[in-house]
Amino acid sequence: MKERLEGLLGEGRNALLEAGSMSELQDAKVRFLGKKGVMTSIMKGMGQLSSEERPILGALANRIKEELESLYEERAESVRAAELEHRLASERVDVTLPGRRHAIGSKHPITLVTEEINGIFSSLGFGVAEGPEIEMDFYNFAALNMPKNHPARDMQDTFYVTEDVVLRTHTSPVQIRTMLKQAPPVRVIAPGTVYRRDSDLTHTPMFHQIEGFLVDRDITFGDLKGVLTTFISQFFGKGTGVRFRPSFFPFTEPSAEVDIQCVICAGAGCRVCKNSGWLEILGSGMIDPEVFKAVNYDHEKYSGFAFGMGIERIAMLKYGVNDLRLFFENDLRFLHQF
Repeated sequence: MKERLEGLLGEGRNALLEAGSMSELQDAKVRFLGKKGVMTSIMKGMGQLSSEERPILGALANRIKEELESLYEERAESVRAAELEHRLASERVDVTLPGRRHAIGSKHPITLVTEEINGIFSSLGFGVAEGPEIEMDFYNFAALNMPKNHPARDMQDTFYVTEDVVLRTHTSPVQIRTMLKQAPPVRVIAPGTVYRRDSDLTHTPMFHQIEGFLVDRDITFGDLKGVLTTFISQFFGKGTGVRFRPSFFPFTEPSAEVDIQCVICAGAGCRVCKNSGWLEILGSGMIDPEVFKAVNYDHEKYSGFAFGMGIERIAMLKYGVNDLRLFFENDLRFLHQF
């Protein structure tokens, strides 16, 4: 028994000293000191010894057990430190490497153009108003001098929700809603989304417009020309040619289309401007007295002008985009350019 205990001490020491990881060290501990280990087995056999041998060998067994437990604790501390050092070395971060930037979003080109237009008109004293995209027929048509069966309604290619509810075809209903709430003077622009049944290279079923209007005493067509000429100069650059052409809109009289000198060929003539040297950008005119009647404005006392432009068309001219659908396809190769 004594020789077996002394041999066990040597085996246990070697097993603990040779363990290279906490896993191996734990296996060695279980083998020699566990509940079913060698030391436990020997301790259970002490009952078969004589009364003279039992205390001597019992003391020896306890000493060996304590020595192995002490050695285990020392080795465990050493092995843990070595494993930690190895892990820190293998997981070390090189802080001198350049960081990897996360891709972040940016404003859509339509948003950029809308904000720039809003900023220019805000500097001219215009406020910004919004209205619902699902609109009553009264605000979208009737109050704008387009009663039922008016031929101008056919120009709009309207999406009807019901007979009297539509997806607004322009942002002009905001003009009516604003004037019904506010007495003159009124100076407002109304950007927003509009809908028409149309889709090709230069049209989409959903697009964006900015309506603008000003009502006060003694407002003339000269004021309209001054405001729009200032806007074009600030947006497209000083020296941009501007012309006003007679046109028709049911809610303005007189009415005019506004053209700018082609930004592609500088007026020389090209495919974009159809060799005319000019590009249409917006419609405008003096607000029709019938519109004033619909909002209870005294057309003998007040006058005003209104204008409207498609934001996508303005963006196409500003950025040289040749297909309107690019603004809606969410192609990152296109959007990253802005």
